[in-house]
Amino acid sequence: MSKTHKTIWAAGGVLWRPRENNGVEIGVIHRPRYDDWTLPKGKLESDETLMMTAVREIGEETGYRVRLGRYLRDVGYDISSGRKRVRYWSARAVGGDFAENHEVDEMEWLGIDAAERLLSYSQDRRVLREFTRLPADLDTLLLVRHAKAGSRSRYRGDDRLRPLDAEGRAQADALSVMLPAFGTTEIHSADRTRCEQTVAPTAQALGVPIISEPALSEEAFRDDPVAAQRRIVDLAANSGAIVRTVCSQGKVIPPLMEWWSTQDGVSLPPARNRKASVWVVSTYQGKLVAADHIDSPLRHRDVE
Repeated sequence: MSKTHKTIWAAGGVLWRPRENNGVEIGVIHRPRYDDWTLPKGKLESDETLMMTAVREIGEETGYRVRLGRYLRDVGYDISSGRKRVRYWSARAVGGDFAENHEVDEMEWLGIDAAERLLSYSQDRRVLREFTRLPADLDTLLLVRHAKAGSRSRYRGDDRLRPLDAEGRAQADALSVMLPAFGTTEIHSADRTRCEQTVAPTAQALGVPIISEPALSEEAFRDDPVAAQRRIVDLAANSGAIVRTVCSQGKVIPPLMEWWSTQDGVSLPPARNRKASVWVVSTYQGKLVAADHIDSPLRHRDVE
């Protein structure tokens, strides 16, 4: 009988920080168990999404708190118990300091070229090269489709007031854990109850208000798509340390992303546009440069 090889998921990132003259430094770690230099990463735990794994593992191995940015790539390789697959994000250091621990005894902050030379593995160098393909310091916007809210046809009353159902509330709670990993600081929502309830747990966790975005409802988009296009570009551009989460609806987000990607010449990854899914939108100097899609905020749904 052939042996079944299971996939073991892990996550990590290219840990970076700005340095003088508009450059960046990369955090590279040494693991005495393997005597290698690598990017920080670690295995997915049972109660996590891969985004949370990346944040936790980078923190445990380096001591640094991070803000995730754009998705970089997956790396796969064989190990004795199966096949390991690692998902990497750009991860900006926002605080902390290195302290030697049971997995890592040294850490170096290096320029791009020096970091690439020091890394022990070709797959880490490929991840770093993808990181350097675009500027490090991009603006991030998170565009969320509202969570599940039952059936439109079965709801009796003004559809603008239709609330989340039990599954939708669970999705909203999961988003309140995931969205802060990308450094969310502001919450915006189309003026629909199900959109506002989707981001309400995140707003509550952050202690910030929900800013109404009437131009981003389905009806407003149908009547004036140009107004919605202008508004989303305004929200995304030149935000700096501000990371905005914007919740909208299923008949707004796909055509809006298609228009945006066509205008700025960016290819989009496949997206099923499920309830509570998230686009991680990266812009530079007002232009869309990357867009990554997260199918679900619920744990393990991102590796199905």
